[in-house]
Amino acid sequence: MSGDIEVQATLTIRLIRSFEHRNIRNIVLHNVNLDQSVEDFMELIRENLKSTPTLPPPFRNFMFDTLKIETQAYGFKTNDPVINREDDAKLILKPHLRLKDCGVKHETEVNFFKMDDYLKYKENPVLVW
Repeated sequence: MSGDIEVQATLTIRLIRSFEHRNIRNIVLHNVNLDQSVEDFMELIRENLKSTPTLPPPFRNFMFDTLKIETQAYGFKTNDPVINREDDAKLILKPHLRLKDCGVKHETEVNFFKMDDYLKYKENPVLVW
């Protein structure tokens, strides 16, 4: 009997295409292996986007490059309607680490976005209607 038990989880991925316009779509991924690297998980999401018929084409082809934990089951929620702008060092997932080593667990909500857009929004968090 080996000690390597694959840890599976259901994760909600919040695809943020535009911070200012609050252009966000959610996809839910089931049976995610938390032992995989963040880098591999980003590839899995990108592959999933290509085959998700309910997503508009701009989301399927967008250059998402960063994952950040938004909230976890029974955890706090941020007051910002788009993204939690706090604790970047702790909540932004590092590509070379495994998901579980970054604090991802069952029923975690994870933002997927473009880092350059996030930094601009963080500097000036204004929503355009």
